Amino acid sequence: MSAVAVSPVEAGDARASVRAWLRLLACTAMVERAVRARLREEFGTTLPRFDVLAQLDAAARDRAGGLTMSELSRRLMVTNGNLTALVGRLAEERLVRRASPPHDRRAQLVSLTAAGRRALDAMTPAHHAWIDAMFAGLTPAELSQLHALLGRLRTSVRDALERPEGA
Repeated sequence: MSAVAVSPVEAGDARASVRAWLRLLACTAMVERAVRARLREEFGTTLPRFDVLAQLDAAARDRAGGLTMSELSRRLMVTNGNLTALVGRLAEERLVRRASPPHDRRAQLVSLTAAGRRALDAMTPAHHAWIDAMFAGLTPAELSQLHALLGRLRTSVRDALERPEGA
């Protein structure tokens, strides 16, 4: 893995972590804003709807039966309350189905329908192309390095959150 050049001033900057975090937020916001606009313009849908369909598709590849609302909210990092109305609308449009699992009648399993899979399959190639275009300024090696560094950052954040206050 090649090192990213860092100026001596940045290397000794006590606020380097804050500056990196702000840059990460700015990049995330730019990508998300573009994806939201393109999903709306080209497919008449929203990013949360796309995300729900994509998570259900990923789960279907891992196992049959769908995801509980709690599993889906955890994967999407949103509350169950935020998800309930969205899943309800997707069910009304027959893009997802809800069912109670036999072992827990209080829970709801959510899964893609054939129509939901077709809708996601229509959007996915365009979504991938948009992301590819926005990351086109990076070489494959730089993308690999960025992915690895973001993985290390995620681990660092998790570790910091698991440590007791003041430790």
